[in-house]
Amino acid sequence: MLILIAAVSSSAVSQLSREQGGKLALKIDGINKNAASEPVRPKTTPVSELEVNSYLAFNINDKIPRGLASPEIRLVGDGQLAGRVFVDIDEFKRYRSSGGLLDPLSYISGQVPLTARGLLRTRSGKGQFQLATAEIHGVPVPKQIVQELVSFFSRTAENPHGFNLDAPFNLPAKIREITVNPGEALLVQ
Repeated sequence: MLILIAAVSSSAVSQLSREQGGKLALKIDGINKNAASEPVRPKTTPVSELEVNSYLAFNINDKIPRGLASPEIRLVGDGQLAGRVFVDIDEFKRYRSSGGLLDPLSYISGQVPLTARGLLRTRSGKGQFQLATAEIHGVPVPKQIVQELVSFFSRTAENPHGFNLDAPFNLPAKIREITVNPGEALLVQ
């Protein structure tokens, strides 16, 4: 899986642009304006994989949590997503007690590529992500470790425990449903 994501990612990275990121920023503004209207008009907004990755690279790169770099998302289809992000394991380990010799993260350091794949299910304004696989340098990573990383890097003042992979979540901007097709997602309000 790592080779597939790397091959797709390297070709997509060469196409990333501020223009594509700007297109998604305009679409997000439109979605938010529609969400603020009463009543909300039924609206479907297509979002391409290139727009998402350009937006991540150019529009919100400075808002990505410290210790994470170069996130990329692949819209596989049938609700499936794949992604890669470089994780600074040393940053994470500074705030975490080691699990000793049995802790798989005690054997790695520096920035490492974490790849993951899973299924996004959405309905009636709620979403839930089901992690299928995760790897660091092609080595499978247990879900518990992925959850620790996600919790750590998604902590905020409002949510000090971070995002729980198993918990359903509210979709933003009165989005009712997201359909993930190959290379494109459809956001339905």
